[in-house]
Amino acid sequence: MTEDQVTVVPVVTPAPPVRPEDYDAATRAVLHHIDGQAVRAVADGRPERTRKGYAQDWTSWSKFCADSGVPLLAVTPGTLVMFVEWLWTQPGSKPGTGTAPSTIDRRLSGTVVSARAEHGLKLEDGIARLARNRLKQLVKEMETNGETRGRGQAPPLLVDHLIRISAACPDNLMGIRDRALVLMHFAVAGREHELAANRVRDYTDTPGGIQADMRVSKIRPRVVPVPYGSRPSICPVRAWTAWKEAAGLDDPDGYAWRRLHNRWHTVMDAGLQPESIGDVVTRAGERAGIEIRFYQTDPDAPGYKEGEREVRHTVIRLIRDHLRLPPVQPHSWQGLDFDFTGVTFDGGDLSGAKFSGGVVRFDGAEFSGGSVDFATCRLAGEAAPLQ
Repeated sequence: MTEDQVTVVPVVTPAPPVRPEDYDAATRAVLHHIDGQAVRAVADGRPERTRKGYAQDWTSWSKFCADSGVPLLAVTPGTLVMFVEWLWTQPGSKPGTGTAPSTIDRRLSGTVVSARAEHGLKLEDGIARLARNRLKQLVKEMETNGETRGRGQAPPLLVDHLIRISAACPDNLMGIRDRALVLMHFAVAGREHELAANRVRDYTDTPGGIQADMRVSKIRPRVVPVPYGSRPSICPVRAWTAWKEAAGLDDPDGYAWRRLHNRWHTVMDAGLQPESIGDVVTRAGERAGIEIRFYQTDPDAPGYKEGEREVRHTVIRLIRDHLRLPPVQPHSWQGLDFDFTGVTFDGGDLSGAKFSGGVVRFDGAEFSGGSVDFATCRLAGEAAPLQ
């Protein structure tokens, strides 16, 4: 080859990828099958109780469609409003009453979830908003007329109730676990899925008690300081320590709240499921003759219980009392961070509290329905920025 000769290397340009709108029928069928399998796998992975609940909700929707002539998959803002109005006329759990607002709200949620997950409908976000607004109107009319639906308002869970629940727990491994779980549930204002995810390492010792790391949360991960209680019988710190020692929870990566063997009542490696957490709390209340129900925290939501306001005010007073103590006191919370992001303040007393040495956040906090007393409350210098 001479210097004037040049070697030509052919360049092969790859064909552009086929765009989704150009897929042939066979490819579309395969992708549709894959999507269906994925939806089914996720649906089958839900807890059995959740699956049964959604199935009941969809059965109710199917009956509504059959009665009204609405196509089964016509899940739209308008048909959901019709669904609410139809449910409102259906008999409730008590003879002579109508369907409870909380049940209707749950039927809405289950129908929308089932339409998306089970039937592959692509529904817009907030599709049930109009229907829930209609439900609120019906609830106001019901209250104006003095009508009662459902089980009625549940009383707030207060200190006297905790004393009775703790005393009613049996003197065995199950009773030790149930007492600790109820008291911790109350102390951290936790949700069932948050406690079910907790490992032993999520509860760390502090001079004034323990810190509970609610690291897995559908709402907001957070670290909650849990102080020693003034009453040993309902102290969550002492109850947790007793359960940890009795159950031999030595592995920091093991579940904090364990299942017990059905026959031998020995501690198993598996943790309690969220539904089981709720069952334990409910059963503990039943032993003491106290009905425990988990309810809405949104003041505008159907099923909201006014008693929770008293619980919120109790928590605020607890924070205030610990922030009034000087830093040298072992139970003082001065120097800790406080994250009130998204919290509803509908009254309460923080007078005399001193936030120092930590960060205090009120991002998105809502002050409504009452006044919060900040008299002589102090944010000490640059060490305690208010965010």
